[in-house]
Amino acid sequence: MSSDRPGLPDLTGRTYVVTGANSGLGLETARKLAAAGGHVVLAVRDTGKGEAAAAELDGSTEVAELDLADLSSVRAFAASWGEREITTLVNNAGIMMVAQGRTVDGFERQLGTNHLGHFALTNLLLPQVSDRVVTVSSGLHNGPQLDFDDLDLERSYKPTRAYQQSKLANLLFTAELQRRLSEAGSTVVAHACHPGYSATNLQSHHANPLMNKLMWLGNKVVATSAEFGARPTVHAVTADLPPNSYIGPSGFQGLRGAPGPNPRSAQARDVDAAGRLWEVSEERTGTAFPL
Repeated sequence: MSSDRPGLPDLTGRTYVVTGANSGLGLETARKLAAAGGHVVLAVRDTGKGEAAAAELDGSTEVAELDLADLSSVRAFAASWGEREITTLVNNAGIMMVAQGRTVDGFERQLGTNHLGHFALTNLLLPQVSDRVVTVSSGLHNGPQLDFDDLDLERSYKPTRAYQQSKLANLLFTAELQRRLSEAGSTVVAHACHPGYSATNLQSHHANPLMNKLMWLGNKVVATSAEFGARPTVHAVTADLPPNSYIGPSGFQGLRGAPGPNPRSAQARDVDAAGRLWEVSEERTGTAFPL
């Protein structure tokens, strides 16, 4: 076992790609994996911030540019990776409840960054993944099913709805990815996780200034630390779990406690919606399941 991180196995010789690893949950996930001996690739939009973050970490790291809101950047990252093995891809990066906008490719920003960018990245890198794909969702995924006739929310954009559907998409994606992996006879598994309510810089970009103030107060009074919030991700990355597990804090309302299995909403268990989302995502990103 790793003496630096009791409870984690020795990760020497394993490689972990963590998106959005320059701050918050991603940085704490990278810190834990590197301290346990893993080689961690900080896949970040701003490489300057990534290098500063990597300098804080003990262990083996590298920094690579990746902008999930630009499919050309996703493709460039995958192309530069080549044939190197990835033990686990951690789809962590995300934006939360931001003002209405579009990605470089014309997608609604939250769905485009939180889901479609990671969808494309996963398909492009999957032949190199040897163990698992872990995608960070949220307890806030609980809500209405995706509206496939208005995924970009052109008829009525609300920051909270856009975030909710992007996090629901993360869970539908994980379920359909696992179904396809199993059907292909792959030993790679897909898991999802969520941090509970953790204090990170995600909560500082709400489109409504009043909500920013309320979230700031929540971070001070209610939220757990980013280190605590990263524990479910690290558990999903390293623990022996059934395929398509959803890991979060196991205490009250999934907010506190040791990492463990958490319930999904009925919408997140919708097999038909998961299959349809996959088909739409393939069309939008120009990527497909490669196995």
